Amino acid sequence: MDRKEFLKRLGMLTVGASLLGVDNAVMAATSSAEAAPAKSGSKTHPDLDFPVRSLKAKTDRAITAIIIGAGSRGTTYGKYATQFPDTMQIVGVSDINNFRKNRTAKAHKIDKQNCFGDWSEVFTREKFADAVIIATPDDLHYEPCMKALEMGYDVLLEKPAAQTERECKAILAQAKRYNRIVAICHVLRYAPYFIAMREAVHSGMIGDLVSIQHMEPIQYAHMAHSYVRGKWRDSNQTTPIILAKSCHDLDIIRWIVDKPCLQIAAEGTLMHFKAENAPQGAPARCTDGCPHEATCPYSAIDIYVRRKRHLGVFDLPDRKDEAAIMEKIRTTMFGRCVYHCDNNQPDHYVTTMLFEGGVTASFTMDAFTPWGGRRTRIMGTTGYIEGDGKKFTVYDFRSNKQRVWHKNVAEMAEYKHAGHGGGDHALARDFVEAVASQDATKLSSTIDASIESHIIGFKAEKSRLSMKKVKIG
Repeated sequence: MDRKEFLKRLGMLTVGASLLGVDNAVMAATSSAEAAPAKSGSKTHPDLDFPVRSLKAKTDRAITAIIIGAGSRGTTYGKYATQFPDTMQIVGVSDINNFRKNRTAKAHKIDKQNCFGDWSEVFTREKFADAVIIATPDDLHYEPCMKALEMGYDVLLEKPAAQTERECKAILAQAKRYNRIVAICHVLRYAPYFIAMREAVHSGMIGDLVSIQHMEPIQYAHMAHSYVRGKWRDSNQTTPIILAKSCHDLDIIRWIVDKPCLQIAAEGTLMHFKAENAPQGAPARCTDGCPHEATCPYSAIDIYVRRKRHLGVFDLPDRKDEAAIMEKIRTTMFGRCVYHCDNNQPDHYVTTMLFEGGVTASFTMDAFTPWGGRRTRIMGTTGYIEGDGKKFTVYDFRSNKQRVWHKNVAEMAEYKHAGHGGGDHALARDFVEAVASQDATKLSSTIDASIESHIIGFKAEKSRLSMKKVKIG
């Protein structure tokens, strides 16, 4: 793609696209142009290569941890201990779901006396580990975290930290009061892709940072599963979707800008997943003989039975057992028609942010995409970055060079099965090092930084509901 064509496309993207440019045709054109061989006049350069750390923690001893909440996220962090047992050992588990509790106990050979039901049972015992991993539902983050800090545990806390701004600030104060380490699971900060992107910005490759456009496409089936039918469907029971789904993204934007956010404005509604949009004759459940099941993109039968997606919530011994899956969608919340649920989360959300120094950012979260994975565009005074979650291209205006970072650059065997682009286990690594050395600076996402980005999310929701710009700080 020559300079003239690139500038032409850039003009199309920045003028014709709404905020992040979610128009599929433009995105497709841009992706095709990047994938094509460079035309005459443009210059290519070998791949960008930034150092990538091993996932194994550098520590003289294995820290011990208790998993509170042995679902998907608790299991993910527990797998780090399985992969690197000389750096972390899981010595306790708490979950009211016996299947998950017993599965975790077996995986880590946990003594029966250290297996608990409700989280509160863990704290009836004297402190018996270095840390706790809190991966309970959103409404059960605050109380166990506060109790763990009081008892002297360091904490790996799944995001969002708590349900309200007040509770988030209380966790921050509690961590400082007891001088404990709290790592909130903003795992994208630890993924090689985002680390390299931030380094490209801060090394001056695009001059001075001017603005960021960032998008989180939720993917239509994921939206239906988690935020219409599922556990995060009600913002009052969990947190607003800007935090429940996208506090990662607000954190990444704040991390790249590296300056305080001064004000935010947000718009978003629940537009589609409501009763008035139900097709005629649609019953309460997809299994009740819905006449539209064969054509509805949100069919529970299609998502769970045919495509075998999002099956972790069912705790099935055999995920290929279609009869067992069908029984689950007949009898659980996950079989409900998406137009007849008790959901209230917006299905699209747009924010604009002003940072200290005049840097601006926009963020778009949208349910109606065929794919997930973040899309990011970063504008600087001498260059531009565009990334799709797996690779990003740095364009230099003067030289017309394009340099590409892609996951193969950072490919290491131990990263292949670590979620969020390696971020899940890279966070666990840094947490282990921080706890072992009692040094919170080992973490990228310190408690102070994480609570700050949470507050940006709460202010965004305040702006959306009030339809006014909201100052931060």
